[in-house]
Amino acid sequence: MAMKNVKELAQLVRRSAKKTAVSSLKERNDALEAMAVGLESNRKRIEEANKTDLELVKDDAEITNAVRARLGFHGGKFAGAVSGVRDLKRLGDPIGAVEIHRELADGLILKRKKVPLGVLGIIFEARPDAAVQIASLAVKSGNGVILKCGREAVNTCSAIVETLHSSLSSTVVPPSTIELLTSREETREMLTCSSEIDLIIPRGSNQFVQYVQKNTTIPVLGHADGICHIYIDAEADLNKALPICIDSKTQYPSACNSVETILIHKSLSGSFLPTLLKELEAHGVKVNGCEKVREGFPGLGVVSEWAVEYCDKEVSIKIVENQEEAMDHIVKYGSKHTDCIVTENRTNAEVFQSLIPSAGVFHNCSTRFADGFRYGFGAEVGVSTSNMPPRGPVGLEGITTHKYYLSSASVHTVGPFASGEMSFTHKDLPL
Repeated sequence: MAMKNVKELAQLVRRSAKKTAVSSLKERNDALEAMAVGLESNRKRIEEANKTDLELVKDDAEITNAVRARLGFHGGKFAGAVSGVRDLKRLGDPIGAVEIHRELADGLILKRKKVPLGVLGIIFEARPDAAVQIASLAVKSGNGVILKCGREAVNTCSAIVETLHSSLSSTVVPPSTIELLTSREETREMLTCSSEIDLIIPRGSNQFVQYVQKNTTIPVLGHADGICHIYIDAEADLNKALPICIDSKTQYPSACNSVETILIHKSLSGSFLPTLLKELEAHGVKVNGCEKVREGFPGLGVVSEWAVEYCDKEVSIKIVENQEEAMDHIVKYGSKHTDCIVTENRTNAEVFQSLIPSAGVFHNCSTRFADGFRYGFGAEVGVSTSNMPPRGPVGLEGITTHKYYLSSASVHTVGPFASGEMSFTHKDLPL
C-alpha cells in the first residue's frame, strides 16, 4: 500500500471538518444513520476482511492473544458497533450550546459556546470497533478525524473507512471528514502536522504514549495502560465480591478496564480466597499470588511484577493487612484508570473513593463499567488516565472546546471603564 502524503491529507480533513462543523444536528444525525446503514449493508465484506486479518496474525509470534481478541470484528461485536452509531443519534447536540450568557456592561454581551475541536489524530492497534466508534463521534461533534490503525487491522479498517466514505457521499458531511493511515511512516509524518491536527490520542502502552508525546508538538491526550484493581474489604459482602471479581476479569479480559490485581483483606484469606480461586479456575483464569497467597496454594504462579496489564485470562492476588496497605499498593502500581472497593462499610468506601487518584473509583461494581458507552456517552475515543480534563472515558464532551463571543449593541472600548466613566454590571442572563 503506497504511503500517503499525510500533510495534504490532513489539510483535506481540516477543510472537510469545517463543513461538518457548520452542519445542523439533523444533518449530522442523518449522516450517522447513513453510516449505520452502510455498515449493515457491507457487513459481509467487512467481516471477510476481518477474517483475512485474523488469518494473517494466526501464527504471528509478535501478536498476543489479547490483541487477537481485540482484532475480532464479527457477530455481537459488529452489531454492537452499529448500535453504538445509532445511540449517538439520541444524544443532544454537543456543539453550539451556550455555557455562559452574561451582560458585562449595558449593551455588551458575552457568550461562551461549545465548538468542535477541529481535527483529531487517533492512533490505535487491533480495534476495528474503535474505528467505527471514533468516526461516529467525530461526525456527531463536527470534527474531522485521521485514524491510524495497527498493521494487524489494516484490511478490516480499510473496509470500514471505505464503507463510511461511500455512506457519507449522499449526506452533507464530506466523506473526507474521516481518513485512514496504515503505516508507521505515516504515523511519524502525522506527528509533524501541528498546523493541521489539533489533538493526538494514542491508544496503547505507556511507552508508546510517551514516544508520541516526545515526538510531537501537537497536544496529546494519552490512553495508556489499564492496571485496574479490586480491593475486597474486611466488611465486604462476599456474595457481591465474587461476581464482581469474576465479571471484572472474565467478561472481556483483553479490555483496558478488566481487573489485573485483586487485593484481599487478611481476615478473608481463609474464607473468600479459596472460593475465589476455585471460581477463577473454573473460568480458565491463571492466578499469580503473593507469598502469603502461595503459602496456602503453592501451585499458583509467582508475581514477577505488580505493575502489569495482562489483558488476558490472568490475574494477580495479594493479601493485605488493611485498607491503607491496599490503597498504598494501588497508588504505587496502578495506572489511574479504574479501581474498586467491595465493602458494606460506607466510611471505608468514601475514604477509598476520595483518596485513590484514579479516573474511576468504584464501590461494589465491576471495573468493566468504565466505558464511554456504559456511561451514556454513546461511545469513546479513548480513556484518559491524566489528572487533567478530559478524564476517564472521553466521549463527545472531551472532543469539543469553547469560544467566547462578545457583542456590542453600540460601540464599547476599554478606556471609559479604565477611567471610571463606565462600570461593569457582570449580570448573568438566561442560557
